[in-house]
Amino acid sequence: MCIKTEKKDKPKRSKNSHRSSKHHTDKEKKSKEKQKSKRSKHDDQSKLNFQVLSMDDYFSKNNEFATWLKEEKHVFSDLSSESAHDLFSHFVKDWNSHELESRYYKGIETAPQSAHKWKIKQ
Repeated sequence: MCIKTEKKDKPKRSKNSHRSSKHHTDKEKKSKEKQKSKRSKHDDQSKLNFQVLSMDDYFSKNNEFATWLKEEKHVFSDLSSESAHDLFSHFVKDWNSHELESRYYKGIETAPQSAHKWKIKQ
């Protein structure tokens, strides 16, 4: 003897119906917003090829440093090596704390030229 079991037809739900039934607390919403914010900051940094600088980068970031000196610190004169390195340490701090404009991180092709008249023999 065969016994048939009947399946009850369940109402079909739309694919997104389970999402609308979830209730998120304010804390969860804020947490998600922070995560998105952190991701977007990280994405911006990776797009700009961000690298942490040290005092060893004095020569490799010369164009960015010279532009920063002229535009941010309004310094564009002959500096002693000691004062230039001192100012570079401030530049490194600003760079590493992401306080500079994005163009610094993208790279600056040419630095401002000094007013010094070079006596090069030809």
